[in-house]
Amino acid sequence: MGVAITSFAIFAASQVGTPGPANMALLATGARYGLRRALPFVAGVALGKQLVIWPVGFGLMQLADAAPWVFEGLKYISAAYIIWLAWRVANMRLATDSQPQAPGFLAGLIVHPLNPKAWAMITAGFTAFTEPGTPSFEATLTIAGVFLVVQLLLHPIWTYSGQQIARTVAGTPRERYLMWTLAALTVATVLFVLFGGAVA
Repeated sequence: MGVAITSFAIFAASQVGTPGPANMALLATGARYGLRRALPFVAGVALGKQLVIWPVGFGLMQLADAAPWVFEGLKYISAAYIIWLAWRVANMRLATDSQPQAPGFLAGLIVHPLNPKAWAMITAGFTAFTEPGTPSFEATLTIAGVFLVVQLLLHPIWTYSGQQIARTVAGTPRERYLMWTLAALTVATVLFVLFGGAVA
């Protein structure tokens, strides 16, 4: 009994490291505010996934089986929220005379609970990499720990990449296209998770 840690870690890295709503938010935040100012947001995003992992590990999936319509509705509400965030990203501009305050820890904390990709990858962690009969606490602690380590490594990279991209486009005509591209990628990843039938 237990979790296949090595294979799960590879899976987690592949999921956390690829484009998705959270990474697009990190990229856009890094582009807008820079890595240093975005660090509280990055920390919130990383820890926010724990708000999904622990309830799932301790029986939320049983509720999903009993009332699937509730989770179907939440899936679309979450997608609508992420698409709204994408609209905000599309209308951001990197070069302004007065920079508003960067999003903080609490803003980052709610990203993953409202991210359909996060729910999909966490569910896959419990169903595909955990042996039947593994105690809930052991499975949940392992999956939560692996995800947290991977996120703490990869989320700052996405944020820093946004900062570096911004240095080349801020204040240029390409800026508008960059922000619209980030928004479009965010929407595309949400739609893929909703209708693609895959964890990606």
